[in-house]
Amino acid sequence: MRRFLALFLILLVVSISGCIGSNTGTGETEKATITVTDALGRSVEVPAKVNRVVAVGPGALRLVVYLNASDMVVGVEDFEKRYNFGRPYIIAHPELRELPTVGPGGPGKLPDFEALIELKPDVIFITYVDKKTADDIQAKTGIPVIVLSYGQLATFEDEELFKSLELAGRILGREDRAREVINFINATQNDLMKRTADVEPKTVFVGGIGYKGAHGIESTEASYPPFIVVHAKNVADELGSGHQFIDKEKLLEWQPEYIFIDEGGLKLILDDYSKNPDFYASLKAVKEGNVYGILPYNFYTTNVGTALADAYFIGKVLYPERFSDVDPAKKADEIYAFLLGKPVYGTMKEQFGGFGKIDLSNGTIKYSLPTSP
Repeated sequence: MRRFLALFLILLVVSISGCIGSNTGTGETEKATITVTDALGRSVEVPAKVNRVVAVGPGALRLVVYLNASDMVVGVEDFEKRYNFGRPYIIAHPELRELPTVGPGGPGKLPDFEALIELKPDVIFITYVDKKTADDIQAKTGIPVIVLSYGQLATFEDEELFKSLELAGRILGREDRAREVINFINATQNDLMKRTADVEPKTVFVGGIGYKGAHGIESTEASYPPFIVVHAKNVADELGSGHQFIDKEKLLEWQPEYIFIDEGGLKLILDDYSKNPDFYASLKAVKEGNVYGILPYNFYTTNVGTALADAYFIGKVLYPERFSDVDPAKKADEIYAFLLGKPVYGTMKEQFGGFGKIDLSNGTIKYSLPTSP
């Protein structure tokens, strides 16, 4: 009997030890990590299960929202709180503005290291920094830093942007959503290009493009994606690609058939018109009433969803017969609803004026479109 009791006690101790060992294993699993390569080629070890994130730098938070992961965000830059306009992702998710502040935000501004340490995010997503800066932030906070990129965005099929969406999706457990977003962008671009595949290209110009702030008519974009996908001939393409500042007298030489004004710079353009009405009156597009307003392309880097929506409006203006089934305002809301979870065109229109024909003499924007012949 005693031998049986002793054997029973030994088995009981072994059983309990096994249970304790199993719990320890579970704890180790929770602390498991994976190694990823970010947009700068940095090899970074991150938790296998991420619950808390911070996204800093131009456009970083936008990508997290696109991935339906706004609920994981534990802090935002002060920039997101002070400027609640021009960025559809913050309009759709105003709750993000109530989160703790992790630094000033804005181009070239670093986050607050102490605030990051206090919030204890599992990962920091960041954009527009070099390798040394990313390494320094990681070393000083002890938090994995993942650099994301928008690439050059010469077209909507931007490999760097898509890789960043896939990378963030993997880290956040949103791989399927990342693929959905990429497929949506590709499908939207393909629709625009098919609609305009064999058109006679119209000559166009976009002015007022934001670049580290608002600018006037002289601020433009060569290889502008909304023009590319509707096969319009951008007169500024002769300058190369990407953002360009021109001498506005160049417009007198180019004389584009249509001028589109990025409404982020509309106020500056209207101010300039009031001082130089003769210059604008000399432009063919102004004389023929072909000046139109579009929503801001850049606002804390490129508004990808807005750029897609702008492209439909531009296509409707230039080739109405190819877009007879499209209401640009409704299409914008479809795009915003998919990417952000909410339709926000109405708010963007209130803030900037929305899609429409611009009368520079009085600053009005009228939702008036050409009709199919």
